[in-house]
Amino acid sequence: MTKTVLITGATAGIGEAAVRAFAADGWQVIGTGRRADRLEKLAAEIGDAFCPLLFDMRDEAAIDAALASLPEAFRAIDMLVNNAGLALGTAPAQSADLAQWQQMIETNITGLVTVTHKLLPGLVARKGGIINLSSVAATYPYAGGNVYGGTKAFVHQFSLGLRSDLHGTGVRVTSIEPGMVETEFTLVRTGSQQASDTLYGNANPMTAEDIAATLLWVANQPAHLNINTLELMPVSQSFAGFQVAREG
Repeated sequence: MTKTVLITGATAGIGEAAVRAFAADGWQVIGTGRRADRLEKLAAEIGDAFCPLLFDMRDEAAIDAALASLPEAFRAIDMLVNNAGLALGTAPAQSADLAQWQQMIETNITGLVTVTHKLLPGLVARKGGIINLSSVAATYPYAGGNVYGGTKAFVHQFSLGLRSDLHGTGVRVTSIEPGMVETEFTLVRTGSQQASDTLYGNANPMTAEDIAATLLWVANQPAHLNINTLELMPVSQSFAGFQVAREG
């Protein structure tokens, strides 16, 4: 029987790579995003196995309308991949832009829990699965990471809470926590292609396809096996040293 996965944030980076990976593996894929042109391009590329849903993760009414519009063949969702999210700004907390903080919270937390809540009844009925995209920033703080790291720590803890609440239902829950992955992430965060190129240059970072393959591997594990948390880094990245401020 063909399974169906819903992947949020499907118009770039890890989400876009995941759409291709799952479709190539024989899954039906629902991809969500805010950019209609990119969703249309994926639909043209993948064909009947792909169903695009256009909405902003911060708009609950749009989420409801999009889910209600799903064709019958795509309504039985077996797997939710909560990939949509973003980081904005690198300023320290005391000089950060509050609007950027709010947008990260609304997208990375509120949007994620909204989509999850709406799909949970069906996922329980089908003994499905949830894969949440967190980050190493959930565990390891760094200067300028403030609210972004906080949102990803929420995703980690929410995953554990879901796993506890869904005990006995057969629903699997996984938190995927990547380190450096070369996507549009840093361009969106800083607005600077140069900053993105500088960060990833000669670093041999992970790719969107690396993480997509990991998502597919988790999704294809046998029904009795749950991957609770999976942290990934490129070999070139390791743990930062402590900061020390010196007087004088």
